[in-house]
Amino acid sequence: MTTIPAHVAITEATIGGKALVLLFVWLISGAAGSWLSERKGYSERAGLTLGLLLSALGLLIVLLLPGRPGSKWRDEGWLPRRRRRPT
Repeated sequence: MTTIPAHVAITEATIGGKALVLLFVWLISGAAGSWLSERKGYSERAGLTLGLLLSALGLLIVLLLPGRPGSKWRDEGWLPRRRRRPT
């Protein structure tokens, strides 16, 4: 039976800081792209696909898409209004 030194076992199990940041950028761009494309009147799948396949560039593409007539983006603006709590 061979023993593995402690420093080898620890470095094999850790994820790098850059990889973790890139993972979060990838996930956030997918979620934000989905939300934005739904607000602009397109399907959520279009924004999710662009956000996940192209990452931050896909999110930028979704931001540049024009809002369709009658969409939440055109009616309410780029930021939805907050609902007030009933008193």
